[in-house]
Amino acid sequence: MSNKMWGGRFTSAPDAIMEEINASIGFDQRLYAQDIAGSKAHAAMLAAQGIIAAEDAQKIQDGLDTILSEIEAGSFTFRRELEDIHMNVESRLAELIGASAGRLHTARSRNDQVATDFRLYVRDTVDALDAQLADLQKALAEKALANAATVMPGFTHLQTAQPVTFGHHLMAYVEMTARDRSRLKDARARLNECPLGSAALAGTSFPIDREATASALGFARPTANSLDAVSDRDFVMETLSAASICAVHLSRFAEEVVIWTSPSFGLVKLSDAFTTGSSIMPQKRNPDAAELVRAKAGRIIGALTGILVVMKGLPLAYAKDMQEDKEGAFDALSALSLVVAASAGMVRDLTPDAERMKAAAGQGYSTATDLADWLVRALNIPFREAHHITGRIVGIAAEKGLALEDVPLADMKAVDARINDDVYSVLSVECSVNSRVSYGGTAPSQVRTQAERWLKLLNGE
Repeated sequence: MSNKMWGGRFTSAPDAIMEEINASIGFDQRLYAQDIAGSKAHAAMLAAQGIIAAEDAQKIQDGLDTILSEIEAGSFTFRRELEDIHMNVESRLAELIGASAGRLHTARSRNDQVATDFRLYVRDTVDALDAQLADLQKALAEKALANAATVMPGFTHLQTAQPVTFGHHLMAYVEMTARDRSRLKDARARLNECPLGSAALAGTSFPIDREATASALGFARPTANSLDAVSDRDFVMETLSAASICAVHLSRFAEEVVIWTSPSFGLVKLSDAFTTGSSIMPQKRNPDAAELVRAKAGRIIGALTGILVVMKGLPLAYAKDMQEDKEGAFDALSALSLVVAASAGMVRDLTPDAERMKAAAGQGYSTATDLADWLVRALNIPFREAHHITGRIVGIAAEKGLALEDVPLADMKAVDARINDDVYSVLSVECSVNSRVSYGGTAPSQVRTQAERWLKLLNGE
């Protein structure tokens, strides 16, 4: 008796281990909507080209609609012995409409079918991620606008460097997220070509209309080379690359949330909505949402590494190795969606401790650069000399245990007699941030301008 899927060339069923390693229905069933959409477009094109009868095409369309309803209702039975989503749908279609179902696979292969399904899935996922990332940007920009003048320490090497504003810090992530969205959009534009009609690898002798199926499925054009269409997965690699960069950005933000919420810093607070407690230490409030955002970057980067390794040694065209392209991608893109949502939630939940932030911003002589700049601007001293003068004044402050703005004028004049009492106009943290009015700087006026610009863009104004 021949195998139902592979026809007369095979006379017996596969070994149980072969069935186990070969089956993908456990994970590729999530492609059901894309698979059915592709089949409907293909059937309509076959009928329009006179390749199959209109009556058969209508039966196929009706049967596919029924299958879609069954899957969405949870009443469809996925059968492991049928390997994948394509054969599960086709088998059920045969049960529903009989012999007409066998005409659906005319002029196509599972190779171009899965390539089409996967492109549709990734495209749909990118669109959903773009909307989520826009919401994250909005959350960041709104919080930034509300905290445009909230002074906090800016760090380099995780050491206090210069005062910045909390709004300015948050707007940095708006810009990062904008580039993440741009990379995903670029990936979407390149993947938006339709493989359907490439068949197994060489195209088909049937008079198909690939432009029609591409258009019906919302693709910009059909793929131009049938070998490339069925054998490459660079659209997955590129999307996962963009996803990995995005995950790194979110992980960096999550790490900052972990640091900022620790009692040692105490710069921001998260509510019960995004923290958990300890089973033994009743005082603990753990930033678990942030920690999990940080950790899931590893899964996303791992998926990118996985598919790069799978594809690196494959000759053209299709090889079964490529079945391993999906599970990691599904997991990674789902994880990214979750961490974007969690990040947006944390941003909206964050409450800055303005007093603690301001106090921390003044530590470590953070306005020393302002002093050096004042020496250049007010006294026409070359910056390198001003740098040395400032260093000596910072040394006096450290020796006497004083903040920079509390160093007596006499002590400053002892370092350089040209210094006058106007110097105190630049030494507070508020004066420091207010002076940074260069485009993209931390001055509250600049932060408000940037936040308002982004909010108008994000609100479609």
